[in-house]
Amino acid sequence: MIGRIRGILVEKTPGQALVECSGLGYEVEIPYTTFFHLPEPGQEVTLHTHFVVREDAQSLFGFASRLDRDLFRLLIKVNGVGPKLAAGILSGLDAQQFIRCVEGRDINSLVKLPGVGKKTAERLLIEMADRIKQLEGHFAPVPAGTAGSITDSPQLAMASHNPEDEAEAALIALGYKPQEAARAISKVAEEGMSSEALIRLALRNMIPA
Repeated sequence: MIGRIRGILVEKTPGQALVECSGLGYEVEIPYTTFFHLPEPGQEVTLHTHFVVREDAQSLFGFASRLDRDLFRLLIKVNGVGPKLAAGILSGLDAQQFIRCVEGRDINSLVKLPGVGKKTAERLLIEMADRIKQLEGHFAPVPAGTAGSITDSPQLAMASHNPEDEAEAALIALGYKPQEAARAISKVAEEGMSSEALIRLALRNMIPA
């Protein structure tokens, strides 16, 4: 099991980071909540990881905090929730926000997550109610790069000729329908905004904090 990786961040895109360690480049799948905490390429980064091995693929998932990684491991134990869906859930809600949803029985926020229907949301509330108690003592996430939460982390520039198109594409890749993505971006778009800022604000509006 690969539980943590520390090295130089070579590249970062929504959903993936390339980290070089001792001459090896590791492609790490990351949720958006982790992406917003990454430092600039060329700087050192530490990610808490979970290695998934299947017959047809091997995937390394990385998280800015141990809490997010530990919650990911609990989520994939829920019936019908695989690694991709678990990462998608943590793209819309960080661990502390998800815990608040479970404790408050907030099914409305969960069903707004891509890939989470009413039945899956109900299953999450039921099965995670007891499991999140295993996370006790880990309620202070440690960022992988810059400090702070998704709402106060500094904007990280993303190269794009059209930030709005890139932001829409990122939301679609996350699992939102094209119409939902376009509508969410149009509501928050302002002149001069980076694609990352658009993604962050769109997600914040689509999924209440």
